[in-house]
Amino acid sequence: MNALIKNGRIIDPKNNINDTLDIYIYEGIIEDIGKNLDYSGVDVEEIDAKGKIIAPGLVDMHCHLREPGFEYKEDIESGTKSAAKGGFTSVACMPNTNPVVDNVSVVEYIKKRAESVGYVNVFPIGAITKGLMGEELAEIGTLKFAGVVAVSDDGNPVSNTALMRHALEYAQTFDTPVISHCEVKEIADGSMNEGYVSTMLGLRGISRAAEEINIARDIILAKTTNTSVHIAHVSTKGAVELIRQAKAEGVKVTCETCPHYFSLTEEAVIGYNTNAKMNPPLRTQSDVEAIIQGLADGTIDAIATDHAPHHIDEKNCEFELALNGIVGFETALSLGITYLVKQNHLTLEKLIAKMTCVPSDILGINKGTLSIGKPADLIIIDEDKEYTVDVNKFYSKSKNSPFDGYKLFGTVEYTMVGGRFVVREGILI
Repeated sequence: MNALIKNGRIIDPKNNINDTLDIYIYEGIIEDIGKNLDYSGVDVEEIDAKGKIIAPGLVDMHCHLREPGFEYKEDIESGTKSAAKGGFTSVACMPNTNPVVDNVSVVEYIKKRAESVGYVNVFPIGAITKGLMGEELAEIGTLKFAGVVAVSDDGNPVSNTALMRHALEYAQTFDTPVISHCEVKEIADGSMNEGYVSTMLGLRGISRAAEEINIARDIILAKTTNTSVHIAHVSTKGAVELIRQAKAEGVKVTCETCPHYFSLTEEAVIGYNTNAKMNPPLRTQSDVEAIIQGLADGTIDAIATDHAPHHIDEKNCEFELALNGIVGFETALSLGITYLVKQNHLTLEKLIAKMTCVPSDILGINKGTLSIGKPADLIIIDEDKEYTVDVNKFYSKSKNSPFDGYKLFGTVEYTMVGGRFVVREGILI
């Protein structure tokens, strides 16, 4: 379709644009950006975005779409609907499916399903080890040529240090990012953060050390081998400091955090709220403040959702038996606006960068910009519009969110993928 979006404040961090401009889309491609564009003689839909923000479509470098194998939680169609509603136009899905994404057949299945039923661009992430078992490297080169954009055993750490070293070295030869789930299982045998609240609730705690020891190991491996590593879902003050120091030393390390780690503390678990159970667990206020500081000073590169849908029966049970994770697509941007931008921790431009071009650059997928000549993946948002989160209105099959009932700022009014609106006036179409 052809569209002319006028009078919006375009924020495109990759191209250093932050100005009130018009944008013209012709046959799905960004054709022109400028002031007072006039295409009155062309068959074009005109949209007035006065008072709104026009930004690149969000890029989520860490999510779970559950298909194949766990379609009762989520599938590619429902997951990408949820992503589109939240303003994501590109998502990278983790390999802990059934079967695991450790072979070409599963990669091709995900790509074909995304082409046929997906609402947004889907980029598969392959496994580091076969079956996510941590025993033998998957055929990373073959997976890369099949179309994966990174490798990860997310949900499981690669505990064998020699194997992790080989993974970093081997993946580098194929220019494939390695996303590390950092956890020492032997001291992570719990269900929430280890501390006062876990003691008060009588729940087994997970030490910060479980995350930090593994991060330190992977930093040392990256430094030793002169390879790069990406650390997933950073949650502790110590982890931020380790990564900050490594970057200062020139180690090729990048990292992400998730909205729940800068907006919630372990106190969200009080009442045995299983929708606040995740891995890594929610931490303390001191950790939250460190995560925010890490985002502000650039230590933490990107914000990902770790969208992890679960069936109600997998959450509506005893706390220690409940599965880890929350859905995140439809609240991520507004949590960033509410807890980071409105609190003057980040500018809106920096928030958008951490949710668009930065994760795109880490994955090497060439998304997250409004460059002329590129497919029109964009969103129009109302930064100041307040709404109340209602999980029953989520497009995800699963409703496991601790943010139900929260009042947040920032709504996605339009989502365009490849020049086609998939969300219009806040409604999925």
